[in-house]
Amino acid sequence: MPRKPRRAHYHVYVVALDDPVWNSPRFRRANPEYQLGKPFVYVGMTGLDPDVRFDKHKAGIQANTFVRDFGLRLLPALYERYNPMGYDDARAMEVELGIRLRALGYGVWQA
Repeated sequence: MPRKPRRAHYHVYVVALDDPVWNSPRFRRANPEYQLGKPFVYVGMTGLDPDVRFDKHKAGIQANTFVRDFGLRLLPALYERYNPMGYDDARAMEVELGIRLRALGYGVWQA
């Protein structure tokens, strides 16, 4: 019996981070081209709905420290048009989106 194609249910997402994240030496080192005044963001991918994944970060469940401590809200305008997609596409888009946002001067963290 042929395998059923997997449903495209993966999502990339972007979380706005509060300004004090810039006080972290790790975050600063990861963003040498940061342009003053641009947003700080976390870019991730998930098999869950981005709202659910954000809530898990904030609750400390499989959380990225920067999202748990500095996450403010999701920024759907930066990612909604890409979702949903297959796993490999989501992995690639997570990296690509981070690169694009860094090129625009954003402070970006990716796990």
